[in-house]
Amino acid sequence: VSTAQRDDMQRKSVKEKESVTLDPGVMKNPTDLMTWHFNDICIAEISEEPGEICTDVQCKDGDERFRNRLKLDHQTGSLTITNTTTTDSGVYQLQIISRSFSIIRSFSVTIT
Repeated sequence: VSTAQRDDMQRKSVKEKESVTLDPGVMKNPTDLMTWHFNDICIAEISEEPGEICTDVQCKDGDERFRNRLKLDHQTGSLTITNTTTTDSGVYQLQIISRSFSIIRSFSVTIT
């Protein structure tokens, strides 16, 4: 993560077993592709297709880490992690790709 990205990174801290919501602060355009990553692994994705949402084990690179603990808001792109554990700590990145731009939002999450 670059210095500029670190300065712009939102930071969240919660206690173990609590939930944390990562809100990108944007409204999703129906044609946008939104992809959430944790440690360079795709954990959630909302595609152009209405209702086409995958989380965790449904994503092509997904693993069992977040099984049944991810909630994705298809209108805002917000990602909620429920029943957190200390292994959920780290950097989460949301990539938004539209027809006219591509941005990345980063979140540093600490579970204590």
